[in-house]
Amino acid sequence: MLDCGMHPKNTGEDALPHLKAIAFRAIDAILISHAHQDHIGTLPLAMRRFPGARVFMTEATADISSVLLHNSVNVMTRQREEIGEGSYPLFTHRETDRASERWRWCPVRQRISIAGERAPQRERNALTFEFFEAGHVLGSTGILLRAGGETVFYTGDVNFDDQTIMEAAIFPEEKIDVLVMECTRGDHAKSVGWTRAGEERRLAEALEDAFARGGCVLVPVFALGKTQETLAMLYKFRRESRKLSGEFPIYIGGLSSKMTDIYDRRARMTRRQLPRLQLIRDIAPFILNDETVRDAPLRAGRVYVLSSGMMIPKTLSNVFARRLIENPQHSIFFVGYANPESPAGVLRDAGTGGEVALDPDKPPQPIRCNIEQFQFSAHATRETLIEYAKKLSPRKIVLVHGDPPAVEWMRAQLAAQLPGTEVIVPAPGVEVEL
Repeated sequence: MLDCGMHPKNTGEDALPHLKAIAFRAIDAILISHAHQDHIGTLPLAMRRFPGARVFMTEATADISSVLLHNSVNVMTRQREEIGEGSYPLFTHRETDRASERWRWCPVRQRISIAGERAPQRERNALTFEFFEAGHVLGSTGILLRAGGETVFYTGDVNFDDQTIMEAAIFPEEKIDVLVMECTRGDHAKSVGWTRAGEERRLAEALEDAFARGGCVLVPVFALGKTQETLAMLYKFRRESRKLSGEFPIYIGGLSSKMTDIYDRRARMTRRQLPRLQLIRDIAPFILNDETVRDAPLRAGRVYVLSSGMMIPKTLSNVFARRLIENPQHSIFFVGYANPESPAGVLRDAGTGGEVALDPDKPPQPIRCNIEQFQFSAHATRETLIEYAKKLSPRKIVLVHGDPPAVEWMRAQLAAQLPGTEVIVPAPGVEVEL
C-alpha cells in the first residue's frame, strides 16, 4: 500500500480511503511518502485492518507523523461535539502511540526488501523499494518499487524546483515501466517570467504596502511545510529589505510551532537551504492557540502565519480571517494551493468586494480586506511533471492526486506527447492491470 491519507475536506466515512476494496488481500507493507494529512491521516486504521503489514517511512516523516496524528485525534474529538460526527475519533492517542512504535525508518537511496532488510543490487525477483528525495516538505519521498525485472515509480507529492528551505527533488532517471504521478497543479500554467526570487520580492513589496496602510497581514498556511517556508522568507525580508528591517512581530499556531521545532532539530541532518537557520530561535514567533486567536489585537505591522492553508472552519486561519475580512486596512495573502471548494479557495476567488461565509454556522460577510495571491507552491509545475514523464517515457502512466480538470489536462498532454505510453486515470476502487 502506498500512503493512507484522509480527505482534507470530507468528514467521517467520506474522508476514508476505499480500504474495503482490498479487505481480502494480504498487505505485506505500507510505504509512506510523507507526513501530510492526505497521505498519512488514516494510517492507524490501515494498521488495525492489516496487522501483519510492516510500515516504512523516512525518520523525519516518522517524527512529523506522530505529532500530526496525535493532533488529528484532538481535532476529531472536538469535531465529534461540533459537527456531531459519531464515528470520531477514528483512532485514539494510545492506538497512535502503539502504531508509531511499529514504524520502521529507512534512509533514502537504499534498496530495501519488504521484510525490512537491505536488498542486494543484483537481486531481480524479490519485491524491493527505494526512497528518493521529493523536495516537497521535510522527509518527503518518491518511492521506487522493483520486482521481477519490472519497475514502478510513485512520485508522491514532488517539487522539481528549490524552495526557500527545501531543495529540489532528486528522482530516478533510469528505465521505469509504470509511473504513478501526482497532478496537483495540472490546471495552472506556470506564469510567464515567474521566478521564486521575483515572487519573494513581490511578497516583500506587498507586505511593505500593507504595513504602510496601517494594517496587519494574515497568511493561511499548512502547519507542515508552508509555515516553515514562509517563516524563512520573512526572516530574509527582515535582513534584506530596507523597509521591513527590524523585528516586525510574527505569529504562528501551536501545531505549526511543533512542526517548526522538528525542522530546526533536523536542520543539519537533511538536504536543505539555510542549514544554519533556526526558525524558532532566529525569528522568535509568538504562538497563538484556539483561545488567544480570538483576542489577539489586529495591530498594524504584524504578520499572522496561521494554519490551516485551506482555512477549514474552526481552524486558526479561519477564525482570524472572520475578524479582519471586513476591514480594508488589513490583508490576506495566499501563498500556495487551495482547493477551489475550500473556504480559502472560495474567499480567494470571490475577492475584494465579494461576499463569503467562511463558517457554515455564521452568516456571510462582505470582503473589504485586501486579497493577494502569490505562487510558492510546494508541488511541481505541470510543465516540469510533463518534462519528467517524457524523460522516463514509461510504458504506462497512472495519474493521481489532482482535481478533475488538473488530471484531465495532464492526461491530454501526455497522450499527445507520449503516443507510445498508455495513460490511465484510475477510478477509486477499480482494479487496474499494470
